[in-house]
Amino acid sequence: MTLQEAQESVDQWITTTGVRYFNELTNTAILMEEVGEVARIMSRKYGEQSFKKSDEAVDLGEEMADVLFVLICLANQTGINLTEALEKNMVKKSIRDADRHKNNEKLK
Repeated sequence: MTLQEAQESVDQWITTTGVRYFNELTNTAILMEEVGEVARIMSRKYGEQSFKKSDEAVDLGEEMADVLFVLICLANQTGINLTEALEKNMVKKSIRDADRHKNNEKLK
């Protein structure tokens, strides 16, 4: 699925099953909540925190997909074409960081 197809698929789901988009501010709050859930898993799986019984069955991929879904909702609501935005961002990073990471002693 391309980003454009994902944006179309989410919009189709929202306008049929979801009834309508939550407003942008609500979706921003939901996005922060979902990112927090990813952070919780990461800190337990890859960090020093231990899993609680209630956290052991969580699926990192599912939580990341929740983040992506809400981000796509926000893009759709604000008229952002994520394909174009990501392509532009990659060009910016490629120019800005062409030598930066190669020359970073911390990464060697």
